[in-house]
Amino acid sequence: MLVVPLLVLVPGAFVVGFWTQRLIQHRNTQAAAAEAQRLLEDAETTRRRMTVEAKDEALRLKTRAEEEIGRWRGELTRTERRLQQREETLDQRTTQAERRDKKLGDFEKRLERDRGAVNELRQKQISELERIAQMTAGEAKEVLTRSIEDEVREECTRMIKQLEAAAREESERSARRVIATAIQRLAADHTVETTVSVVSLPNEEMKGRIIGREGRNIRALELLTGVDLIIDETPEAVVLSAHDPVRREVARLALNRLIQDGRIHPARIEEMVGKADKEIEDTIWEEGEQAADMAQVRGLPAELVRLIGRLRYRSSYGQNVLAHSVEVAQLAASMAAEIGADVNVARRAGLLHDIGKAVDADMEGPHALVGAEMARRYNQSPKVIHAIAAHHNDEEPRTVEAFVVSAADAISASRPGARRDSIERYMQRLRALESVANSFSGVEKSYAIQAGREVRIMVRPDEIDELGAVRLSRDICKQIEDSLDYPGQVKVTLIRETRVVGYAK
Repeated sequence: MLVVPLLVLVPGAFVVGFWTQRLIQHRNTQAAAAEAQRLLEDAETTRRRMTVEAKDEALRLKTRAEEEIGRWRGELTRTERRLQQREETLDQRTTQAERRDKKLGDFEKRLERDRGAVNELRQKQISELERIAQMTAGEAKEVLTRSIEDEVREECTRMIKQLEAAAREESERSARRVIATAIQRLAADHTVETTVSVVSLPNEEMKGRIIGREGRNIRALELLTGVDLIIDETPEAVVLSAHDPVRREVARLALNRLIQDGRIHPARIEEMVGKADKEIEDTIWEEGEQAADMAQVRGLPAELVRLIGRLRYRSSYGQNVLAHSVEVAQLAASMAAEIGADVNVARRAGLLHDIGKAVDADMEGPHALVGAEMARRYNQSPKVIHAIAAHHNDEEPRTVEAFVVSAADAISASRPGARRDSIERYMQRLRALESVANSFSGVEKSYAIQAGREVRIMVRPDEIDELGAVRLSRDICKQIEDSLDYPGQVKVTLIRETRVVGYAK
């Protein structure tokens, strides 16, 4: 009984569901159609609005383009007008230029005709002048040139003479003041040193003990010190001979101690020489430090201090090199302060200027260049190195300090007793001065005087006039500077004298 109702209900439910679903689908379709219609209407509205805006924008662009075109057309019209005016002006100028060219052509033709006439007239005048003067134009030009040259040379010589007199007066006054100030600030004593030392003996017996059995003691001493012992008939004295002053001093000190000790044999000699050598090295160091302190030079390398101390046992002529170096440093510093140069550079270069003499036995070359190389090796300043190298003109002086050090060296060397020279070299220098003076034409006699520091020259007055005497004096001075070596300076005095002798009868 239940099956029948179920069979009726199930199909009914199915039919109801189907129609319900269809109804829902229909309603959805209508809603979608309405929405699509609305979207289409919105799109149409948007299209119409954008079309209107596009037309408005196109109209604005068209109006702006027309305005721009109008502006450019106006500018182009004005430009064309200006170009037309310029073309007209250019045509006028071209016409004027053609007229000027024509006038210039005519003027050049007239000028060429006039030039020919002038040349012809000039040739006639030259011929007439040559006929009157009885010389050609070249000869006249040469005479005129020679006359002008003589006048100019005479005027130049006169001006040179005046300028030299003024400059000499001023420079001598200034130099005299600077040098006098430097010299007055210090004075140094000079002692004569030789290459030998004499050791006094207490008695004549000591000579035999120094020689030793079969000469072993003297051989040991000479071998250890490098010094020659001269034992002759000189009473109670032994002579030590060596060119190295340090070795000679070591030998002298060791021999004195051996004599005092009394025990003289090779072992004792070796011991005493070793002690003396160490003592001399200590003395060298102390002397170097003391010299640097006296010269007020600070910060020197230890090796340079030791080399400075070695100069204590070195002499040049009659002058101790260490004392000379300290004096040059002090003089150079004083002179540099007076003229406004670098005092520290002058002081240091003055102390080290002869440092090459402490090593010149081991190195080749002039002591100035050797000293400059040593200063360069121990990192001294370029100005100091140059002043050392140039103090004897082995290099051309280029700085004020180099000239100052050279002048200070000359001042120290020219002190009384500082230099000794042989009579042969002295006479040779005098003859060389007179020979240079006599080599010039117009010189009658010459005399070297004042120990070679002045040469007086007598000239022939008929060959040398007053201005020529000035030129001759300058030429002789230059020749002396170029060809001779001399200390200090040489004064050249030229004398032109005219004598007229008459006899009354």
